[in-house]
Amino acid sequence: MNIQHLPLDQNINGWAALDNRIPRFSSLRGKITANWLVIGAGYAGLAFARRIAELRPHESVVILDAINIADNASARNSGFVIDLPHTVGSSSAELEHANTYRRLLQYGVNHLKQAVHQHNIDCDWMNSGKYHCAVSQQFDREIDNYQQELTSLGENHQFLEKDDLKKRLGTDFYRRAVYTPNCILVNPAALVAGLAASLPENVTIYANSPALQISTSGLIHAFTPHGEVRADKLMLAINGAARGLPLVKGSVFAMSTFATLTEPLTLQQRQRLGEISPWGLTPVNALAGATLRYTRDHRFLIREHVNFAPNLITNAVETGIHARRHQQLFSRLYPQLGEVNMAWSWSGLISITRNGAPVWGQLARNVYSAAGCNGAGISKQSAFGRLLAEQALGEDNPLLSDMSSLGRANYLPPRPLLDIGVKSFLARERWYARSEI
Repeated sequence: MNIQHLPLDQNINGWAALDNRIPRFSSLRGKITANWLVIGAGYAGLAFARRIAELRPHESVVILDAINIADNASARNSGFVIDLPHTVGSSSAELEHANTYRRLLQYGVNHLKQAVHQHNIDCDWMNSGKYHCAVSQQFDREIDNYQQELTSLGENHQFLEKDDLKKRLGTDFYRRAVYTPNCILVNPAALVAGLAASLPENVTIYANSPALQISTSGLIHAFTPHGEVRADKLMLAINGAARGLPLVKGSVFAMSTFATLTEPLTLQQRQRLGEISPWGLTPVNALAGATLRYTRDHRFLIREHVNFAPNLITNAVETGIHARRHQQLFSRLYPQLGEVNMAWSWSGLISITRNGAPVWGQLARNVYSAAGCNGAGISKQSAFGRLLAEQALGEDNPLLSDMSSLGRANYLPPRPLLDIGVKSFLARERWYARSEI
C-alpha cells in the first residue's frame, strides 16, 4: 500500500502556540522491530496503543505520526469532549442508536478523564457543558425536537431563549439554545500531547515520520523517509488519509475546517461582556453554522466553514480567506469588542463516511483500523481506539456489541463523482442554513 496524500497546513495551530511546554518527539532513524505498529498519533491511535500496552506489558508498540504530535488533526479541533450525540431522532430505532452512541461517547470521556487525572495532564480540562444554538426562527423546530429527544433519553438539559443566552454568552446573536451540562472543554493540542507523553514504557512514538509505503503481506513492513518498521500487527488511525488504501475500499473522505483564536480580552473588554464563565457552543447546523468557545484565558474561538479536502492540503491563502470571514462574524457577534485582534487562524481535518458508520475493526489478517469519526472525535475516537485494542486481543467488553451495531461505512464513488456529490451537498446545506451566520 502506498500512502497517496499526507496532511499539510501552512498555518500555526493556535492551541499549540498557547503552550510552550508541549513535548516534542524525535523522528524515526534506522530500522526497528515491534510487536505492534500504530500509524497515526491522534485520539484513536493513542487510545489503541495505551490499551494494548496495558493488556500486553511485555509487547512493544511503535507509533508513527506524519507531523508533530501537537500539530496533527487531533490537536487542531475545537476542544469539545462530547458526551451526547448532537442529534437523536424520535423513532424507537433512532433512540436506541442514540443510546448506543451515548454509551460509547461517555466511555471515551470517562477514560480520558481518568488519564488526565492520573497523569496530571495540563490541558485546561473543564466541565463547562455545551450550548446547542440556533440563530433564526427557521430552526426553532430543531431546537424543540432536540429538547424532546434528550427528555426521551433521560438526559439533564436546559432550554434557554435570547435574553438568558445573552447573560451567559455575552451576545444577543442567538435566538434559542439547549444547554447540556456534561460536555468537557479542553486545549486539544495539550491533551493529545499529554496523552502521548504519558503512554506506558513499552510504547515508543516517532513524530515527523510519515509512513510512505506499507506492506501487509506476511510481516508488517512500513517505510518512512529515514527509517523502517517491521511489526507483527498494524493499526491504521489515519482517518481521511485512509481513503486511498485498498483495504479501506474508498469508504471515507476528508474535509477541512477553519478556526481562529482571538487575543485574550483585557479587563476592560471583559467588563463589556458581563460576568460570563468559559463556555462552548455548537450550531444547530454543523456544516453551515459556527462553533464557538470562550476560553479560560478569555479568548474566543471561532470555527466556521467546511471544505472538501481530498488531498489533505490547506494553503495559507485559503485559510486567510476564512480568517477574514471569522473576523466579520466576530464583529457581528460582539460589536462591543470591535478592537479585539485575531491571534491565529488555522485549518484542521475531519473524516466523513456516507452513512455515519465508522471504518472500524479488522480489515485483513493482522490489520486493524479506526477511522471515519464524523465529528465528536475526541471522545468518540478515544472510545473506538480503546475498544479496538480489546477486540484485537480477544478481550470481553459489552461495548464491543455496541460497536458492531454501528454497521459498516458505505462505499463512496470515485473522483470526480465524489467531488461533485460532496460539493453539491455542502452548497445545499450552506444555502439552507444561510440565516445561521
